[in-house]
Amino acid sequence: MRKQPLMMFLVISIAILAAFAVYAKPLALGIKQGLDLQGGTHVVLRLSDTEQNKVDQEAVDQVYQIIEKRVDELGLTEPMIQQEGKDRIIVELPGINDPERAIEILGKTAMLEFKDEAGISLLTGADLKNSKAVLQNNQALVSLEFTDAGANKFEEMTRKNIGKSIAIYLDGDLLTNPRVNETISGGSAVITGQRNLEEAQRIALLLRSGALPVKVDVLEIRTIGPTLGQDSKDKSMQAFTMGFSAVFIFLFLFYRMPGLIANIALVLYILMTLATLYFLNATLTLPGIAGLILSIGMAVDANVLIFERFKEEMRAGKTLRASMELGFSRAFNTIFDSNMTSFMVAVVLFYFGTGPVKGFAVTLAIGNVLSMFTAVTVTRYLLLSFIRSGMVKNPKFYGY
Repeated sequence: MRKQPLMMFLVISIAILAAFAVYAKPLALGIKQGLDLQGGTHVVLRLSDTEQNKVDQEAVDQVYQIIEKRVDELGLTEPMIQQEGKDRIIVELPGINDPERAIEILGKTAMLEFKDEAGISLLTGADLKNSKAVLQNNQALVSLEFTDAGANKFEEMTRKNIGKSIAIYLDGDLLTNPRVNETISGGSAVITGQRNLEEAQRIALLLRSGALPVKVDVLEIRTIGPTLGQDSKDKSMQAFTMGFSAVFIFLFLFYRMPGLIANIALVLYILMTLATLYFLNATLTLPGIAGLILSIGMAVDANVLIFERFKEEMRAGKTLRASMELGFSRAFNTIFDSNMTSFMVAVVLFYFGTGPVKGFAVTLAIGNVLSMFTAVTVTRYLLLSFIRSGMVKNPKFYGY
């Protein structure tokens, strides 16, 4: 018995199992979850013509970009926004369980106007460069920064209205009606009258993201509660555990020592998949979990091909090491073709799919690459180390 190969086998195997025990749960909990797992709000928006603009593809694209910007600034984990038909946009907001808040953020036209006492609009949100919420003397304010052209307009407006009031409107609602005491230059101003900092932040976000060019109505709104999301997550994890356990038992019963080694490589595969999803900042959905489970089946398929070739070579009278080497080399082309075909399907699904379909495609593609690596490289190295150690030479222990 050779000690060095055996030590390498034991050290790597124990390291894989220990790493899985320590890091698997934190990585799994650290992966962002989609709407179907953590709950949230599903909104269908319909665009309508206005007197100024008609609903065409350019208007839809502009609304899409504005809503995307608003949603992004909310800091949500992987919201989903997609166009449906010619005049509809679907928005999914994970973690937002308040439909009224969702409608308020998405549907506001965000039209800012500065009007004089005669009701004439002197300045609009089109002249804004930036807006942000600030807390000054324990009072919530919205700080405005104008473009160069807007700064000139604002200075001219204040110069001509000294001693008069300038009304500031948002979507036709009066926000504040300050009196102009002097000419204001520098291209900045503040809006007062907000009840709290949260309201000031909401107004600043709407102004910063721009005005919607057409009317937007809420056609459908559906809330998925956290309880339902948790139930979906629990059932998915049960299915994952049962599938993994069945695969583990199957490999060990049919292929003995090679099966046990394949299970160790499979544990590494799951750990690497979780780590990849975590570091790619990907979002896990129910279809994504399905893709993960499917890729486990593909990893097992690769091992079955290798081990059956391994057994065929042993029946031909070759040594354990020669049988193992030939088994891996002769099964490689079949494994490569199978995984490459599945990877190409995943790429097509990701390119043409939307939302959950993309989640499925991502986990399937990642699973393809990692399962092939663990089956062809890790399993091969561990099995080679164990055979070289000479600890077990009876072919029965290798599924023969």
